[in-house]
Amino acid sequence: MTATTIDRPAVSGAVAGAATAARDTWALIGRTLRRSLRTPDTLIMGIALPVMIMAMFVYVFGGAIDTGMQYVDYVVPGIVLLCAGYGASTTAVGVATDMTGGLMNRFRSLPMRPAAVLTGHVVESMVRNVVSTVLVVGVALAAGFRPTAGLGGWLAVAGVVALYVLALTWVAVCIGVVASTPEAASGFSFVIMFVPYVSSAFVQPETMPRVLELVARYQPVTPVTDTVRAWLTGAGEAQPWVALAWCAGVFLVARVGAVVLFRRRAG
Repeated sequence: MTATTIDRPAVSGAVAGAATAARDTWALIGRTLRRSLRTPDTLIMGIALPVMIMAMFVYVFGGAIDTGMQYVDYVVPGIVLLCAGYGASTTAVGVATDMTGGLMNRFRSLPMRPAAVLTGHVVESMVRNVVSTVLVVGVALAAGFRPTAGLGGWLAVAGVVALYVLALTWVAVCIGVVASTPEAASGFSFVIMFVPYVSSAFVQPETMPRVLELVARYQPVTPVTDTVRAWLTGAGEAQPWVALAWCAGVFLVARVGAVVLFRRRAG
């Protein structure tokens, strides 16, 4: 009969390490959320800009754009994703500020895990996007948006949008880590905000010039937008597996890239 030996110090050390990482992460999540609340102008602009763009497209251009359905029903899914793009830009600037403002030197002198800074920014971005998405949908309902989805459809939409926001946020984190200044991070983030305009978010891809149509069809925003629109309104064809594959792929690449770049720079 043999006895099983348990390496208790190793196990307890692993548990202690996990607890320390969780504590550091939670502290930095709170720090990032408090900083966001202290700059309400950024939060307001992140919400106001998508709402103004929605109003412009619905009330100014909507009558001239033929989508085969009420234009407000067509455009709302794209506005929700556009809102995530503005939120990602804010995240990139926040990460760049921490990376270049001397904060990392301070963290290195403390008994904590500096990488928790990234998680703090990601969670803050997710919370901010939840708030902005709810407000945008509320304004859309007041503007005539009439979804037909039931509870299951709304939950599915929430899951896809959350994964999209998560993937986009990690892309923004990568930008923030490598940017030399917060201003540079803001400039690079313009690409993230521009992508929805070359997709099915505002017009049908087949109405675009051939080159732009190909770009619109084979990029991540279009399948996500089409899926959200189909689930909310029943119009068009959902592409859930394509949307999930794009979001998961972008998330994995950006997550790994952000960690590697952060370790090299924070060293």
